[in-house]
Amino acid sequence: MGQNKTIETDIIIIGAGPVGLFAVFEAGLLKLKCHIVDVLPQAGGQLSEIYPKKPIYDIPGYPSVLAGDLIANLLEQIAPFEPGFTLGERAESLEKQSDGRWIVTTGRGSKLIAPVIFIAGGLGSFEPRKPPIPNIAEFEEHGVEYFVRNPELFRDKRLVIAGGGDSALDWSIYLSDIAKELTLIHRRTEFRGALDSVEKVQHLADSNKIKVMTNSQVTGLLGNGKLEAVEVQHDTEGAQNLEVDYFIPLFGLTPKLGPIGDWGLGVSNNAVEVNTFDYSTNTPGIYAIGDINTYPGKLKLILCGFHEATLACQSAFKIVHPDKKLSFKYTTVTGIEGIQAT
Repeated sequence: MGQNKTIETDIIIIGAGPVGLFAVFEAGLLKLKCHIVDVLPQAGGQLSEIYPKKPIYDIPGYPSVLAGDLIANLLEQIAPFEPGFTLGERAESLEKQSDGRWIVTTGRGSKLIAPVIFIAGGLGSFEPRKPPIPNIAEFEEHGVEYFVRNPELFRDKRLVIAGGGDSALDWSIYLSDIAKELTLIHRRTEFRGALDSVEKVQHLADSNKIKVMTNSQVTGLLGNGKLEAVEVQHDTEGAQNLEVDYFIPLFGLTPKLGPIGDWGLGVSNNAVEVNTFDYSTNTPGIYAIGDINTYPGKLKLILCGFHEATLACQSAFKIVHPDKKLSFKYTTVTGIEGIQAT
């Protein structure tokens, strides 16, 4: 979604991780519309950004499921309910309108309006881990990018990607067909990512489609207002400069509570306090579900977040439709609108 848009819905969900996505499903069963906002450029939270190929073993019905596949399945499950998405934007401010509805404004000026807010931000607002390069802030958005939001930005450009995990490997593979030149730099010899991705990167390097530099680190950035070159330090071969258009350090994400911590909610140990009756916060109309909440006996499991989302939706219905009676029905009896039985 573009900037400076105003969206009205029933529930604003802050956080596009698995719990936020499943909340869309439970809300959809109650005919409640949802709009999701997330600072990351794609849905899935840390499951998509940090470990998409990591197997998860405690999702009911799945002896094992890759994190990325779980997100793909959740997106397919909620597709019939047509949720809205505002991705790549962080929820910054919260205010209440005279009609009782909330307005959430993002850092890019988008405004979301609803009577109910679900905070499903996982461990908080993920921020990129930045390499210890003294002048890196000078080149942010002027050649330094911490996320690949729009791959077309890098078409026919000279890129340096730094990192040794799945994200660095996956984007090196994907962007190898888009970039003019691509160099992957890793401070160690061995990569931490999936073996299949490591093999694909090695094949690209052997085919001279990309360059791989191990035992190396980017230690400096050069340019006048815009990035022009990076300084690379090799463990034994010394330093060299590479001319580049973009430097993309992919060292994972650091969770922070972010602006939500300033919204007047009860907070304990960097988590939002909730009532386990319906996972409501101390502010009527605002709920917290998933890893971002805390209560006695809390377990930070996706499974528990699914349960919390379900009860929160039942409570939210009464706020959105105070004059309607909510009757609980099983999907085995009613089915799901938009899905054909087979």
